[in-house]
Amino acid sequence: MTINIPVIITNRAYNRIAEISDKDFLRVSVEGGGCSGFKYEIIMDNKISNTDTIYEKKGAKVIIDEISLKFLAGATIDYTEELIGARFTINNPNASSSCGCGISFNI
Repeated sequence: MTINIPVIITNRAYNRIAEISDKDFLRVSVEGGGCSGFKYEIIMDNKISNTDTIYEKKGAKVIIDEISLKFLAGATIDYTEELIGARFTINNPNASSSCGCGISFNI
């Protein structure tokens, strides 16, 4: 039995996506590599596969492929602005550890 736990995207993330582009969307994926075993890939993209999961609010879209969705179940995607810079962040309850940069993690 497959249990689908949705990814949560904050209003700040949706608002930033809308500010960046009205044609492209944010693609979030998980790939092997990074200093902790897996790493997040966050890019602007304009291609959608029929197996992608689409999260949308007011025209802003976040797209996650079906393999990455398993690693991101229950995660929160946010956009933060701090003194050191602004970026999309992922708070992933499935990660048992992560590196200091917040881009790579281990399960």
